[in-house]
Amino acid sequence: MNKKALIFISFLLIFSSAIAQKPPKLTTNQIYEKVQKLNFLGSALYVAAHPDDENTRLIAYLANNVKARTAYLSLTRGDGGQNLIGPEIRELLGVIRTQELLAARGVDGGEQRFSRANDFGYSKHPEETFNIWDKDKVLSDVVWAIRKFKPDVIINRFNHRTPGTTHGHHTASAMLSVDAFDLAADKTKYPEQLKYTETWQPNRLFFNTSWWFYGSRENFEKADKSKMLNFDIGVYYPLKGVSNNELASIASSQHLCQGFGRLTTRGSQTEWVEFLKGEFPKDKKDLFSGINTTWNRVKGGGAIGDILYDVEKNFDFVNPSKHLPSLLKAYALIDKLKDEHWKAIKSEEIKEIIEACSGLYLEASAKTSSSTPNASVKVDFEVLNRSSVSMDLTSIEWLPANKTVAKDIDLLANKRQNFTEDLSLAGIGYSDPYWLKDKWGLGMYTVKNQELIGKPETPRPVQVKFNLMIEDTPISFTKNVVRRYSQRDKGEIYEPFEVLPKVTTKLKDKVIIFSDDNTKKIAVEVRSGEANIQGNVALQVPEGWTVTPNQASFTIEQKGDKRVVDFTVSPPKGQSEGYIKAVATIDNATFDKELIEINYSHIPKQSVLMPSKAKIVRLDIRKEGKSIGYIQGSGDAVPESLRQIGYTVTEVSPESINENSLGGFDAVVVGIRAYNTKKVLQFKQKHLLEYVKNGGNVIVQYNTNRRVDVKAPYTLKLSRDRVTDEHAKVTMLAKDHGVLNYPNKIEANDFEGWVQERGLYFPNNWSSEYEPILAMNDKGESAKKGSLLVAKYGKGNYIYTGLSFFRELPAGVPGAYKLFANLLSLKENEIK
Repeated sequence: MNKKALIFISFLLIFSSAIAQKPPKLTTNQIYEKVQKLNFLGSALYVAAHPDDENTRLIAYLANNVKARTAYLSLTRGDGGQNLIGPEIRELLGVIRTQELLAARGVDGGEQRFSRANDFGYSKHPEETFNIWDKDKVLSDVVWAIRKFKPDVIINRFNHRTPGTTHGHHTASAMLSVDAFDLAADKTKYPEQLKYTETWQPNRLFFNTSWWFYGSRENFEKADKSKMLNFDIGVYYPLKGVSNNELASIASSQHLCQGFGRLTTRGSQTEWVEFLKGEFPKDKKDLFSGINTTWNRVKGGGAIGDILYDVEKNFDFVNPSKHLPSLLKAYALIDKLKDEHWKAIKSEEIKEIIEACSGLYLEASAKTSSSTPNASVKVDFEVLNRSSVSMDLTSIEWLPANKTVAKDIDLLANKRQNFTEDLSLAGIGYSDPYWLKDKWGLGMYTVKNQELIGKPETPRPVQVKFNLMIEDTPISFTKNVVRRYSQRDKGEIYEPFEVLPKVTTKLKDKVIIFSDDNTKKIAVEVRSGEANIQGNVALQVPEGWTVTPNQASFTIEQKGDKRVVDFTVSPPKGQSEGYIKAVATIDNATFDKELIEINYSHIPKQSVLMPSKAKIVRLDIRKEGKSIGYIQGSGDAVPESLRQIGYTVTEVSPESINENSLGGFDAVVVGIRAYNTKKVLQFKQKHLLEYVKNGGNVIVQYNTNRRVDVKAPYTLKLSRDRVTDEHAKVTMLAKDHGVLNYPNKIEANDFEGWVQERGLYFPNNWSSEYEPILAMNDKGESAKKGSLLVAKYGKGNYIYTGLSFFRELPAGVPGAYKLFANLLSLKENEIK
């Protein structure tokens, strides 16, 4: 194996370790790169709207070639997107996409920031976006990000001058950035922020343009480029063994839930930015031209630079510990800087270098992966000095409790020191995502703590500060308490240590449909967060509903164990909607949260606390048929929803489909994006169409129009047509069609209460065999008639729909259930 391959494999292994929460173990190449970065005092902020909007090529270039401190400000966490790897949508999807962004930054070298804006789904115009977001609050968050990060350079991903040509969130992000560029320096704007930071004026603002924004490469060639800068972002990094565009591809591929896995690319590649505001750079090949990015930028920095430039120039790749005396001297000088901003940044950077050069290993591992507030947890410590430098552990300090434990341990070369301490969690709150702690709305999250706004995740609940004396220099390193353990089939595992409730409750189904007057048994799962707990659990129901018993007791001896308690719920006579809540009581304290654990291999395990509730609906609904076959695509909760109204749903693997496998179903439903994600379906389509020809009923839900053929029986072309206004008027084009009349009469009020959108990726071209059932449109647009198309094929019916049933059914929208039941029942009724 050649040296380049070994370096690249080493890079991937280190990156994988970072994702799994393992402590970084830097090679000397990486230490040297961090020294280079330490000697660059300049910052760049990249601004866009969603996870995966960011240009990882440019972020990687700035962070690794320029060596600038670089961050991506994503206004949202991507809560409104779809999920290709699992069933999580909305807020839980936002948690996943947050971690995927952090994973991407772990590769390209950037940092991550957010605003409080909630991704409510696709928006066609920034006017619509600002009607749902609180524009002033989001603008204040952009100003806050600028004042806290203090970028010299800001780069917008999108064009603020072309509203209506792309996603409204996209244009909105650029418009807010342009406004915030000036407002961040105005002390009269958002003065409440100045308790925690200072005003800041960035030097220059750019738009990251390309031929795409001009419609074609030819148009871009003709464009005036007098205000544009360009540079080659395909540079090769010998110390990494990869090029910048390879690095960027790996970073972008972390967005797995959005299907961004991709091949790496190599070679020269030109990136363009257009100057918008501020001071135009003197050198059009250098974004930071004319900005002092040396140590002389800060008062007292010259002496620090004299030391650190020499370390960089004469770096010893074989024995980096020889630089420790110089690094410690520079650290002491940095600690005396009056510029608090650069002092904080560079202190952390140089401490990481000192730690790596000395081979210092510091770990605080809890005996368990979680505990509860006010409990006590045992923590195992490991401290190891792998250099010949004189080093002592003087004390450890619990944070945030600020409790100090004296140690006075001489850290001899390569002699591991282990000890155990009891950690009190008194006064420490839950460690779940901070933006989900308070009730939120359609467009905004509620975050009451100003200092939390913009942080990518909740600060770890417990940290340990290791206070050391290295060669007569006092220095401290702060580490998160983690949980380290091993499994025989997985090896060593690191997980975040969490603080969670004593008890959580869970209602299995998030929507419970009562299709008649009969009672239903509803199970509540009670999970213990600590050993030996007992209490009561009750169901709170809306007015008009009844539940028995009023409450039930539970006792759980083992932490993590569960008990299931059954309740009987009776619906009212007429149609009704509301929420039931599961509430546990222990010693007069109430617990009304559900613990949701998200555990994918490419991100750290996430523990999310959500309200323990479910929507209940008393719905007068009729249906024909009983047995439904469901072919999952990218994953959705439609099968569970159909079971709620009495269908027997069998999930069918595409690989198992043959000429005999579908005959027993009354209808077959194809899940969202199935033709995008299940390539085998193209070989199984003949069996689906044969099933229809023989009298079956197939319902195909939406697919994206990117390089996909749903192989419909007649001409059907997908588009990007969509109706994003969930309140948009719906016109019934085929009023006498069975799908609107049997077995349920579909009326205008059945389209009330829809969430996020009407539908997406509608066909815009189809042959005469299809009959369009509905028409709808967003404000100012022509009617879209492709949301629901029905065609006879042989003895059966082929139905294609872009209506967002995958959102409406899990949200318990009554009209969506009635319409879907009609689709499933259609083969029992002749089309009129």
